[in-house]
Amino acid sequence: MNERLAKLRDLMKERGMDAYVVPTSDFHLSEYVDGYFKCRKFLTGFTGSAGTAVVTAEEAGLWTDGRYFVQAAGELEGSGFTLMKMGEEGVPTVEEYLEKTLPEGGVLGFDGRVISSRMGKSLKKRLSEKQVTIAYEQDLVGEIWADRPALSAEPVWILEEKYTGKSADKKIAELREKMKELKATVHILTSMDDIVWLLNIRGNDVPCNPVVLSYAVVTMESFWLFINEATLNEEVKAYLNDISVTIKPYNDIYEFVKTFRNEKVLLEAGRTNFAIVNNLDATNQIIDKANPTTLAKAVKNPVEVENMRRAHIKDGVAMTKFLYWLKKNIGKIPMTEISVSDYLEELRRQQDGNLGLSFDTISAYGPNAAMCHYSATPESNAVLEPRGLYLVDSGGQYYEGTTDITRTVALGPITDEEREHFTLVAMSMLRLGHVKFLQGCSGMALDYVAREPFWSRGLNFNHGTGHGVGYLLNVHEAPVGFRWKTVPERSDGAPFEEGMISSDEPGLYIEGSHGVRTENMLVCKKAEKNEYGQFMEFEYLTFVPIDLDALDVSLMEKRDIAYLNAYHKQVYEKISPYLTEEERVWLAEATREI
Repeated sequence: MNERLAKLRDLMKERGMDAYVVPTSDFHLSEYVDGYFKCRKFLTGFTGSAGTAVVTAEEAGLWTDGRYFVQAAGELEGSGFTLMKMGEEGVPTVEEYLEKTLPEGGVLGFDGRVISSRMGKSLKKRLSEKQVTIAYEQDLVGEIWADRPALSAEPVWILEEKYTGKSADKKIAELREKMKELKATVHILTSMDDIVWLLNIRGNDVPCNPVVLSYAVVTMESFWLFINEATLNEEVKAYLNDISVTIKPYNDIYEFVKTFRNEKVLLEAGRTNFAIVNNLDATNQIIDKANPTTLAKAVKNPVEVENMRRAHIKDGVAMTKFLYWLKKNIGKIPMTEISVSDYLEELRRQQDGNLGLSFDTISAYGPNAAMCHYSATPESNAVLEPRGLYLVDSGGQYYEGTTDITRTVALGPITDEEREHFTLVAMSMLRLGHVKFLQGCSGMALDYVAREPFWSRGLNFNHGTGHGVGYLLNVHEAPVGFRWKTVPERSDGAPFEEGMISSDEPGLYIEGSHGVRTENMLVCKKAEKNEYGQFMEFEYLTFVPIDLDALDVSLMEKRDIAYLNAYHKQVYEKISPYLTEEERVWLAEATREI
């Protein structure tokens, strides 16, 4: 890592740059990226899914959030990078650091294709008093990365309307109506999940996220799709032609946008890269609004919701079979974090319509579970023993939708503290799942329901309580989520509407000891409507037992026990028909009333 850092600094010196920023991003500002785009990982050695590296001639810092503090501290050792814990007292933001560190008349460099327009413009404005120049057309990390992987070019396929519930023609027509409302004449769309949802296509250009490397430009008359044509077979080409989509080469977007003059261009600056927006002529008026597709995509239609119910039954069967196997065999056969994760993946792939994982499985035993986004490696791969807690956070992609579930399991005797923490997490998850609220509430208004059991005891967890989930798309999807404070770079504060699907996943993490997380997925639906307004509630989609062996029932209120018993009754009813006799007997005991 020191050698790579030295090479980058040599290039910076050669190009006259005083600082260089390397985010975790691709040209579409995705959360998860393919190998070609893992510049930050290449440079720093940090493998987490979120973080920004900043390099100057004298210093190098890696900014990441609370999910990764423990992991990053270990992975950055010997790298030459200092961990900057985002949100912690005394830790400057990237922008504050650059404002303080860059000299008068200095030069800030970054690849403008992997920095959002919003961030790029913010930096430009913030650094203008120091007359700092922005150099955004050089991928310096790419220049020192000799064996960089090739850009992904996986085949594109069509998702049938029996799964989508709505034709692409209708979605595009609805988008154009939204453009009219916003008085936009051109819409630039670069977020891949929005594009594939709009066109009812899928691909495999980002691991676990079935999206396609592409950009789209939409007017009232035309739809241009910028894509590697080699990924399109004749069937897909004919389909796109039938819905009046014109194909253009993937990289032509940067020159194409230069041709617009005096247009009203709708784009989301936080999800469109700096290079594209900077290439727009000054005669154009930019309308910086959330992509209309983002909200439309988040509100699942009745066909999608029903399909998601089916996907979760399949996934629940795989998970329940896994938990039965784990409990039955712990201490009897060799088990490691990686081997049990592989077995769970095998069970998922046996389910009809499974297309793989929705994210890399988090399989964490004992102290490793204290790193909430831990990823087992051959070096860290812990042996599972018949004691302590094991955490598995996993999900699958199915034609019927996307799943995401976490269960923590007692593999044998556990401490009183572990039992207390497990119980508090289960209570928190169940209480949020049973909340009723007035239409118009966002996850920020509801998050306290989940955190109260922790905060009342002086405890907390350093991540959001839940996130939106896509339909055979990204497992993290805007614009809804549960969190207690505003995070500027996250767009998950929208009010909940019927059909929106989100996770419910509180946790507790004790460094060096253990971690607990319990996660179900929820679909929002309407409850009663009266003189006070329209009330809303949630329905569980996930049906997998919560480990009764780890509970301290004395900590639970009557309502918590009632919630758990009612949930477990549903688990048995929905999952038991798909199990063997031995598995059914086990599930009956695992979901017994307490």
